[in-house]
Parts: sequence; C-alpha cells; structure tokens
Amino acid sequence: MSRKPKKGYFVRGHFVAEGSELDLELKRELKGGTDEASRTELKRESAELQKLGEELLTLRAGLFDALPLSEKLVDAIAEAKRITNFEGKRRQMQFIGKLMRALDPEVLEAVKQALTEQNTVPAAEAAALHEAERWRERLIADDDALGGWIETHPATDSQQLRALVRQARKDLKSGPAGEAPRQGKAYREIFQLVRAQLAVHGGDDHAEAAAAQDREEDA
Repeated sequence: MSRKPKKGYFVRGHFVAEGSELDLELKRELKGGTDEASRTELKRESAELQKLGEELLTLRAGLFDALPLSEKLVDAIAEAKRITNFEGKRRQMQFIGKLMRALDPEVLEAVKQALTEQNTVPAAEAAALHEAERWRERLIADDDALGGWIETHPATDSQQLRALVRQARKDLKSGPAGEAPRQGKAYREIFQLVRAQLAVHGGDDHAEAAAAQDREEDA
C-alpha cells in the first residue's frame, strides 16, 4: 500500500512539508517581512507624494492650469497658499498628500513632467506660457479684449470662451472678503483654450497686438 504524499511546496529546490517547523518559520518570516515592507513602502510613497504636493504650490500658473487635477485638489492647494499659520499649513499639506494618493498614475506623471518642465523649459516656451497667462487676465478683465480675441481668432469657440469668462468673473467675486480671489475651473480652462490657439497660430503677432493695445490704453 502506497503512502499518501505529503502536502507542501518547494523553496529553492527543497521540499517543505506543510506544518513542519521550517514551514512555520518561513510563514512567520513572510508575514513579518511583508507587513514591515508594506508599512515602509507606504510611508515612503506617502512622503514622496506629500513632497510632490508641496512642489505643486511653486508651479507656475500656466503649467499648473494645464494639469488634469481634481477640483478638490486645486482648491486644497489654493487654500494652502493662503494659510500662514505653521501648524495649519502642516495639516493642510498632509491633506494635500492624502489627495495626491488618490490620483491616477497618468496624472502623477503629468505633475512630475510639469515640475521638470518648469526647471528646464526653453525661453521660447516660457514666453508662450507667459503670453497665454497675460491674455487670460486681459480676457477676464476687459470686454474689448474678449471681442478682439474672437475677431482675430475665428477658430475659437466663441460661445465657450464667453461662458468661461463669465464664470471666471463670478468665481473671482465669490471669495470671502480680504482673501485672495478664488480661481476656479473656468479660470484654468480659459488658459488651456488660449494656449491651444496660440500654439496653432504662433505667438509673435498676438504679443505685438497685445502690446499695441496696451499702448492705446496708456495714451
């Protein structure tokens, strides 16, 4: 009568019987090592994401507005910029770190690329970003600039742009008194729309037109 084969598994070519002392030792090591490694890895990832969130506070408006961030994270970052109390700032950055952990890998990669771009962006690209930022401010502040933009950029979805400008103006007025103006989703989408149009048509003519309009206003 044949003996019933022992249950077990192989480790580095050696058979380990289930329930044996070696089996129990390996399981203890695996459990302890995995838990410790998991905790260490989670702490490391959490620290890295919180640091990434802190760096987002320094990101130039043009690059920041182009990121596909959630409204909640954008508002949390704006709030962190307003907070001056050390403890309040620390708690807010922890909250931002928590929100960062919920981001998709593609969005995290976009954040890292934007931070890298800020440090390495060529002068021409930096000038284009600044021009898009200037146009955004003009469009929100001046109806004449809005009409002029639509006239000189017929490919622009004028209905969308007007709606975004109206919403951005409402957002800027809705913040509490004494605090920095609230810059919501519409504010960022105006930048994205303008930047896309400038990228298609080139920026030199638009920069010259803006400078000319500035001179007319100063006259």
